[in-house]
Amino acid sequence: MPLTDPSDISGIKKGAVDIAPRRAHYPRQHRKTVTIEAYSAPMIQADFLSAPFPEPQDLDGDLSGPARFMNRELSWLGFNWRVLEEAENLRVPLLERLRFVSISATNLDEFYTVRVAGLREMVNEGVTAPAIDGLTPAEQLVLINDNARELLARQQDIFAALTEEMAEAGIDICTRDELSEADKALLHEVFLEQVFPVLSPLAIDPAHPFPFIPNTGYALALELESTRDKRKLQALLPIPAQIARFIALPAPEGQFRFLPLEELLLEHLPSLFPGFRLKGACGFRVLRDSDLEVEDEAEDLVREFETALKRRRRGEVVRLTISADAPARLLKMIQRELHVTENEIVEIGGMLGLADLSELVLDERPDLLWPAFTPRIPERVTDHEGDIFAAIRQKDMLLHHPYETFDMVVRFLQQAARDPNVVAIKQTLYRTSRDSPIVEALCEAAEEGKSVTALVELKARFDEAANIRQSRRLERAGAHVVYGFLNLKTHAKISTVVRREGDKLVTYTHYGTGNYHPITARIYTDLSLFTCDAALGRDATKVFNYLSGYVEPDKLENLAISPLSLKPRLLDMIAAEAEHARAGRPAQIWAKMNSLIEPEVIDALYAASQAGVEISLVVRGICGLRPGVKGLSETIRVKSIVGRFLEHSRIVCFGAGFGLPHKKARVFISSADWMGRNLSRRVETLVEINTPTVKAQITSQIMAANMADTAQSWVMDASGRFLREELPEGTFSFNCHRFFMENPSLSGRGSAGASDVPKLTHGED
Repeated sequence: MPLTDPSDISGIKKGAVDIAPRRAHYPRQHRKTVTIEAYSAPMIQADFLSAPFPEPQDLDGDLSGPARFMNRELSWLGFNWRVLEEAENLRVPLLERLRFVSISATNLDEFYTVRVAGLREMVNEGVTAPAIDGLTPAEQLVLINDNARELLARQQDIFAALTEEMAEAGIDICTRDELSEADKALLHEVFLEQVFPVLSPLAIDPAHPFPFIPNTGYALALELESTRDKRKLQALLPIPAQIARFIALPAPEGQFRFLPLEELLLEHLPSLFPGFRLKGACGFRVLRDSDLEVEDEAEDLVREFETALKRRRRGEVVRLTISADAPARLLKMIQRELHVTENEIVEIGGMLGLADLSELVLDERPDLLWPAFTPRIPERVTDHEGDIFAAIRQKDMLLHHPYETFDMVVRFLQQAARDPNVVAIKQTLYRTSRDSPIVEALCEAAEEGKSVTALVELKARFDEAANIRQSRRLERAGAHVVYGFLNLKTHAKISTVVRREGDKLVTYTHYGTGNYHPITARIYTDLSLFTCDAALGRDATKVFNYLSGYVEPDKLENLAISPLSLKPRLLDMIAAEAEHARAGRPAQIWAKMNSLIEPEVIDALYAASQAGVEISLVVRGICGLRPGVKGLSETIRVKSIVGRFLEHSRIVCFGAGFGLPHKKARVFISSADWMGRNLSRRVETLVEINTPTVKAQITSQIMAANMADTAQSWVMDASGRFLREELPEGTFSFNCHRFFMENPSLSGRGSAGASDVPKLTHGED
């Protein structure tokens, strides 16, 4: 199956590789010399715990050059295809499938406003330097445009199919043509009381210039004609984001009917443009460049970010979606006024703004949602009557969110705020909720006279405004607020609580793989390590001193941090595993992350594979590595898990000459993905786990279950495709998310210990 040559741009749009057939979603990959000879998909074995490594594939090409890497952007699009595929997965409840359509649409919006915007700017600046896979920015934009158009069309097809299923289940999305007189009477009141006061109908003529449409802004463009003198009028009706997209209509008991807001507006145009009749209309939606630029010498970082956020709102348009039946004059006017090219316009034969479908995931229909799940409180905390410090003093404790409640992290800080023996609290804040209980606890502690230091990361993309608000609030409460480095994001998740116990000070430390955000913690899988180990406490304090004083720590005892030591530590550990393989000892690496694209790390993994190390990777999203290639990566395999929860934790395990799982393995948790930005341009942590129970929990429970998952796993092949195995009817398929919901984590189990690892199984429906 030859792959298209990127030098032949004319042939790219109709390239030979199918982007997204059912059950085999993958990005187009284009190389100048690579072909996959006589490809035939081997049997997919997603059970990495017990299945042997598949036979390696032959790739014809120069694997010492860019061909050994996959393209980052196209790999990300492949991930979003997998997300969308869940909307067709009949094992997923109906409204959860609708949610996956919404998530896919939201993901694609952010991809355009950040990644595509960046590539577009590079092209405009004349940048031709290729990415690690050999594609220039211009070539990538062509391929992205082709792939994304197919993805948008597929979203519409799936949504159309889901609306039919929803109608059969008693949830109707209506059009204005389907409204009864009773519906119209009700909607007239809704329109006057809840919508009309917010609307701003705008005529477009020399005296009324085309208005600004913000990022993700949605508007109706109208062609109107005077009923009195036939005078023509073009107008815009921006659709307010402050009003729900779907208006509830009367429905029989147990059923639901909704009318999209744009349909309500079209129904009431005579109230907005009296004396005019509608001759033509279309909807359009705008995505703008949303990346931030901050002056390097900003004296007041907060004020500079507030200004940059205003600039983001007015970024250049990077994509325009518009109704497929748009009148030609309206289309031409919109294109001219928004300064978009034809390549940046996507005609949609369906509903615009599918991200809003999340409004239709109704709590009132639990029969169409995932079964209710309540996160567990760790037994050890209960044993100590809720005293989390006492639970930590007993032994290090690792909580697995969302299966163990994130409330333990909140309680850790709330208890610290109210404990008279606590003298100091330090905390990093990357993403938080609007009414963050963590910020509330820090403010309470500061008001109680404790020393509180908060490292607030202003550059947390799309959360900058929320973080600015939180920093102002913390300052008013009396906390010391610092913002870290201007040129480095602080992505590490660390809390320290210093408590006076007898005649000494004891440091309690929390290291996390995810954000201090109680809302996302309900759906993101992450790890929280609680410890009062003195060395880990000293390491955390040194990191805070680095963030506030810019002084590099002279020695970290059990921690590696980027951009200083994390990447070298990873490379050293990978190389050490290769030495074990060459010496004939068991050599294995298990790793789990969101993205893998850093070229030095990928090359180190290739070298380890060639030395005989068996490498099994769980990579949720972007993967720039080619697994299972003869002579390059024969003993590397990659899977992606996409299911009920968003895989977010970062873990790496090295067999260290003993294999995996093993009590003498070296085990780490991290805040960092294996990407250039995480390893070189952010402050991140890599924490080694030494407590036997916690090590057993990670290797024999968390990682083993991820390796064994077959129900939600997609396996990557050498061409970049992710394939999901179709199992025969009635075959048991292990689901790691379900396993974790049914089995408590080892280190939080009170009297139970590492010897009581549960079997990898779960109940059946």
